[in-house]
Amino acid sequence: MDWIFPLFTVAFVATLFFLSRTFIVVPMRQNVIKERVGKFDGVLKPGFHFLIPFVDRAAYVHEMREQVIDIPPQTCITRDNIQVDVDGIVYLKVMDPTKASYGIGNYKLASINLAQTTMRSEIGKLSLDETFVEREIINDNIVREIDKASEPWGIKMIRYEIRNITPSRRVIETMEKQMEAERQKRAAITVSAGQREAKIQISEGERQEAVNLSQGEKQRRINEADGQAAEIRLIAEAQSEGIRMIADAIQKPGGELAVRTQLVEQYLGELGRILQHAQVSVVPTQAAGVRALLEGVSQMANKIGGAPGPGPTKLGK
Repeated sequence: MDWIFPLFTVAFVATLFFLSRTFIVVPMRQNVIKERVGKFDGVLKPGFHFLIPFVDRAAYVHEMREQVIDIPPQTCITRDNIQVDVDGIVYLKVMDPTKASYGIGNYKLASINLAQTTMRSEIGKLSLDETFVEREIINDNIVREIDKASEPWGIKMIRYEIRNITPSRRVIETMEKQMEAERQKRAAITVSAGQREAKIQISEGERQEAVNLSQGEKQRRINEADGQAAEIRLIAEAQSEGIRMIADAIQKPGGELAVRTQLVEQYLGELGRILQHAQVSVVPTQAAGVRALLEGVSQMANKIGGAPGPGPTKLGK
């Protein structure tokens, strides 16, 4: 009876082995390549499938979802002979499981090597500065080149992304110095532009101030000239009116005598002031004429005093 349990165990293991060789369940995310006697016999889609033991076998299992493959860093030389380390990420998808099984031995490894080769070629076409600003162009070129080469493999290159572009330490130090110099240059330009703008504003202010002052001075002079003109006009009108009144007074009886009397009074007043302030004796050279004038005035006054009519009109000073 001791042999029953080992026999039962062997039978159970053989049954499991037979079932594993006979039935297969393919998950939703995979496709399985079935070979019959070593020859391709079809693609097993997701679901439950029956295999002939020792005749059929599941040769290859492929992931049908989009796969992400990390591209390890590699050294590239730019167009301006600068060494940089570049790494990236490849996104691909198996489109034809049959080609992916028999068209290439290992499509993942082939994709990595092709991406690295294409990346070195694309980086070599650009300068260091261009590699930082034209990543999208590099990515598109790498995807296009890999996609053309990988078509017989039954895979589709979805996209490629450059993750890091790392120059050598010496290049980084040089770039930092260059950036610092550029910042200092921009700062100096900004300061000089500010100073220039300030000088322009100051000069504009001074010019406007001078214009305003000149306009004010011009207006002041115009106002003064207008005032002086008005003053002269008023004085002239007053003098004209005074002369006209004197002329009218002279035309009246006794007007001439009054004028002469006024002139004598003014003459005597001025002569008295001169004699009062003079340091020497002053004898008028026209004393005889003054005497004759006084006598004429006296005679005229006597005639007027004896004649009827109004007396002489005395004009004010």
